[in-house]
Amino acid sequence: MPLFITSLNSGSNGNCYYIGNETDAVLIDAGLSCRETETRMARLGLSMARVRAIFISHEHSDHISGLSVLARKYQLPVYITPDTLQFSRLPRDTLAVHDLQGYEPVWIGDLCITAFPKWHDAADPHSFLIACGDTKVGVFTDIGAPCEHVISHFSQCHAAFLEANYDEDLLENGRYPIFLKRRIQGPQGHLSNQQALELFRKHRPPFMSHLLMSHLSKDNNSPQLIEYLFAPHLEDTQFVIASRYAETKVYQVGN
Repeated sequence: MPLFITSLNSGSNGNCYYIGNETDAVLIDAGLSCRETETRMARLGLSMARVRAIFISHEHSDHISGLSVLARKYQLPVYITPDTLQFSRLPRDTLAVHDLQGYEPVWIGDLCITAFPKWHDAADPHSFLIACGDTKVGVFTDIGAPCEHVISHFSQCHAAFLEANYDEDLLENGRYPIFLKRRIQGPQGHLSNQQALELFRKHRPPFMSHLLMSHLSKDNNSPQLIEYLFAPHLEDTQFVIASRYAETKVYQVGN
């Protein structure tokens, strides 16, 4: 069964990714307002009635700012680790919270969602692999460096949302203060363009059909830089830039 995927927004101003089949879907993170999430999904012809749950990667505001309103309005279960919930200060008593644990699959209809730990400066950060039958889609953002968990899951994916946050030269010569540059570059920060490319070149499976570059920095990166860097290595993989200003098209992954 195929999966249908889109980035509703990707960047420090808000993150939300839609993955679903013909009957059920989930959102990974809810960093857009409820109204903006509804508007973007409607433009794509997607229905919130198909969304069955929201999964939260970590507690930073660009991943949870729209969660409370969206989850309450549509009575959606929220899957979140206990530490992430504690540090997020989300109102547990008004949300349908389900404790999330790494490597414990959650079934939403025919969708199997598996969380796995990653390196990032948050309480208990996780990324996700969403499977429907043999088709698998991964969400790999907000990662300081590709650990063994990230590598093993990336190598299984038919499609991936992959962070390419910054160009090393732009960051180093840019206006950010030193402490922020070091945080971004550090092992608990974000993936650079070169780190993302190395992960793709070394660990892309031959069946990967879609690569959606995600969480680009507004100040320290550009789509043109990433396209130039990745173009010689894509082969048959469709390459997409996930915007920080608008939704992508809906892509079908798998047969």
